[in-house]
Amino acid sequence: MKPQDRLIFALDVPGKKEAERYAKKLEGVVGCFKIGLELFVSEGPDVVKMIQDQSAANIFLDLKLHDIPATVRGALRSAEKLGVRYITIHSTEGEEILETAQEVKGSGLEVLAVTVLTSTSASSLASLGIREDINAAALVLDRATRAQNSGCAGVVCSGEEAKLVKSKCGGGFKIVVPGIRPEWARVSGDDQNRIATPSQAIEDGADMIVVGRPIRDARDPREAAQKIIAEIA
Repeated sequence: MKPQDRLIFALDVPGKKEAERYAKKLEGVVGCFKIGLELFVSEGPDVVKMIQDQSAANIFLDLKLHDIPATVRGALRSAEKLGVRYITIHSTEGEEILETAQEVKGSGLEVLAVTVLTSTSASSLASLGIREDINAAALVLDRATRAQNSGCAGVVCSGEEAKLVKSKCGGGFKIVVPGIRPEWARVSGDDQNRIATPSQAIEDGADMIVVGRPIRDARDPREAAQKIIAEIA
């Protein structure tokens, strides 16, 4: 995997016009564009086609599917038809939802299980009904193991758990780490709790990292992306 293929840019923008601006600006630099809920709800499948027209990069549909298995299976089949490379499902309901990944096995669409959101702090786990003797790392590891056994291609977890997941699940199981904050990027009003620098995350076993605001808010987004790629390399 080339360093640039390990960088996923989060297109967390409200509409197609801004998404197109970033797709053009970062074409040839970023290996993958991530479309989240805000943009997909606003623009629908059209935005996927627009990025495919503008760029050769992969597309990551970050919809965090969380529904009854039949509905999730149907959504995965629809995503497969769109020609995207990655899609996320929630892992909180256990194997029944995770096994829906089998629906698109071998199709080119890779299903990634979201373990624990990077905005979730250790202290908030108890308020979510998680036993106090279980920390975020143990929870992530348990969910990652279930995801692997169920046929998912990988997981999304914070940099804090990447090393643990890599040593338990091995090299063939993809680890995608969001909440990336380079040393040089300050994010005002940051809502991420479990963060890592690009080099830290890669060193700890991340196969790919998701970067949004540090590139989006930079004076020169292309230059910021290239700085991150240099750090990955």
